[in-house]
Amino acid sequence: MRTIIVGGVAGGMSAATRLRRLDESRDIVVFERGPYVSYANCGLPYFVGGVIRDRSALLLQTPQSLASRFRLDVRTGHEVLAVDAAERTVTVLDLASGETATEGYDELILAVGASAWEAAGHPGIPTHTLRTVEDVDAIGALVDAAADHPAALVVGGGFIGLEAVENLVRRGIHVTLVQRGPHLLSPLDPEMAAPLEAQLRSHGVDVRTAVTIDAVEDGVVVLSDGGALRPDFIVDASGVVPSVDLARTAGLALGATGGIAVDAHNRTSDAHIYAVGDGVEKVDALSGDAALVTMAGLANRHGRSVADVIAGHDERNTPALGTAIVKVFETVAAKVGWSERQLTAADREHRVIHTHPTSHATYYPGAQPMSMKLLVDPATDAILGAQVVGGEGVDKRIDVIAVAMAGGITASGLARLELAYAPQFGSAKDPVNQLGYVADNLRTGATRAVQWHELDALLAAGATLVDVRTAGEHATGAIPGAVNIPVDDLRERLGELPDGPVVVHCQVGQRGHTAARILAQHGRDAVNLDGGYRTWVAGAATRVREAVAA
Repeated sequence: MRTIIVGGVAGGMSAATRLRRLDESRDIVVFERGPYVSYANCGLPYFVGGVIRDRSALLLQTPQSLASRFRLDVRTGHEVLAVDAAERTVTVLDLASGETATEGYDELILAVGASAWEAAGHPGIPTHTLRTVEDVDAIGALVDAAADHPAALVVGGGFIGLEAVENLVRRGIHVTLVQRGPHLLSPLDPEMAAPLEAQLRSHGVDVRTAVTIDAVEDGVVVLSDGGALRPDFIVDASGVVPSVDLARTAGLALGATGGIAVDAHNRTSDAHIYAVGDGVEKVDALSGDAALVTMAGLANRHGRSVADVIAGHDERNTPALGTAIVKVFETVAAKVGWSERQLTAADREHRVIHTHPTSHATYYPGAQPMSMKLLVDPATDAILGAQVVGGEGVDKRIDVIAVAMAGGITASGLARLELAYAPQFGSAKDPVNQLGYVADNLRTGATRAVQWHELDALLAAGATLVDVRTAGEHATGAIPGAVNIPVDDLRERLGELPDGPVVVHCQVGQRGHTAARILAQHGRDAVNLDGGYRTWVAGAATRVREAVAA
């Protein structure tokens, strides 16, 4: 039996090596258009920045090492031009010799991934993506050749764009970052993305949201906000699209997302052709609909599972949660599941919870603040998504929530998780447990909350806003119109509150919850501002920028 794999990076090499472990006799051939296989593409930006100093550390395997250990026939510099599904053959171009050949297969795996958006050219300015080893070599050469006070323009504020910005700054380059959308890292909600933007600005990055390139003339980039730049080079991280040209030549079905349609076994519409990686549709864990989820972990996992299927095992894909994380200087941002924006757009009922715990016990030196957001189905208490932004400990918390979602643990159930605790690692009430406590209070009606973006409407309707922080905290910054009555004085000063609904807030929400409970038990209609002043500040700042951009 002969299996041909097109694409020699994450999904393709996972499929090839797993298939060899399961079937020693099979003929396995891998065609890779580029000069490298099995390289650590997620580490590429950090080589640009000098964090990873040894270029060879990114090259995990070579055709020779794969042949020696796995008896794989890996051919770099070979581009598959077409697939004849009826004849079960592929047409292959040897890029070095210019010769083409026809190769037959019993099973074919397409692992060609995704390609950068087809962007307009930038006359006079070198432009590169940041997806391959060749990209890194080219950008490195531009960095080394740049004159005094070098400048770069990064287009796109997603995961790759942010990593590119950080690493270019580490090389002493002044970076302008333009993002088409209203805020960076669009999988996050605006108030959660705000700390990332602040972190970038603190390192001298010129961040411009809701901005695009209008024109490029004589080495000058004209932006839609009226700005003009003369960068030494451009890094295009504006997004990717599924690579489906080969699938089209094979007559394979494409899905509504534009990706290759596959079943739970990664089998395409042709029984002898499989597909894995960023160019393939996944099943969204929340909706059950097809979705494009471009994550290295999924590509590797599905490469392994398709090998199991070809070897005769009943292996099936699990729906995708879209768990992701990025670090930008000292700030870490992570997400799983859907955002509030997605839920609102889908008209799906949801409950929102913001908390602002620390990475570990505050009395132990080095505790770092973090912001957490949990999205909950109010009818079932199911977790719909989460976002965490901070420093140390963000990765641990998002992974715990991702496992809880995969295991069907409810939002309130997070309170009952028994997690490892010592003061240098967490708190006796871990931040994940705290989310569960808040979720349970909302589920049972022990408290009621409103969101930062709902506050203006409540105040316009006549509600009174009470800041229950100390007078000193109130003096350093306050929500306009708030009356300051510290929570410790609230019982004695109830008579100062006018009749009607009351919205209380503190710094992060915990004292506000206590104040709301006091007021409710004294017969007042009181709600807590979820996430407190800290969440409101982040959200309000984002809203101001969006209004200016509009």
